[in-house]
Amino acid sequence: MNDIIKNIKERRSIRKFKEEQIKEEEIQTIIEAGIYAPSAHNQQPWHFTVIQNKNIISEMNEESKKAMKNHSDEWIAKLGNNEKFDIHYNAPTVILVSGKKDCYSPIVDVSAAIQNMLLAADSIGVGSCWVGLSKFGLIEEDKVKQFNIPDGYEPYYTVALGYKALDKKQNAPKRNEDVVNYIK
Repeated sequence: MNDIIKNIKERRSIRKFKEEQIKEEEIQTIIEAGIYAPSAHNQQPWHFTVIQNKNIISEMNEESKKAMKNHSDEWIAKLGNNEKFDIHYNAPTVILVSGKKDCYSPIVDVSAAIQNMLLAADSIGVGSCWVGLSKFGLIEEDKVKQFNIPDGYEPYYTVALGYKALDKKQNAPKRNEDVVNYIK
């Protein structure tokens, strides 16, 4: 099996990180992988905000959880009310990924960039987790201003990054393989 297929099959979301900050060259490698993602009409509608300030990451967690507390989905509300839960799993680095609003498919394009980033991180020994719950804390414009996102862009997701606290290999959950049909 080639290295890319192996990486795709073996990468897992990491939810327990060491406190140690990741290296600048690792961040640059991960962001570069995001920049090289495919995008509709080659619009490349992404913007990446690297956050390594513990206080700001903590504020993002609290803002998201505050918005989650009264959500109609019970599991989201439960996480919002869990004082010990951290949406970024105490990762030392968080990358906020935004997309240009007036592009053809910014959410799809940003998602492709994130997938590239997750695979790149794993390939260089950095743990990662795509965090969708962060969107709950990215609704209020006043709170989002601190991230200096360019005009015309909207924050969509975050990626938690750090060194894996556990080196134990996680097996992939069973995959549903009955998801293909062929028309020839």
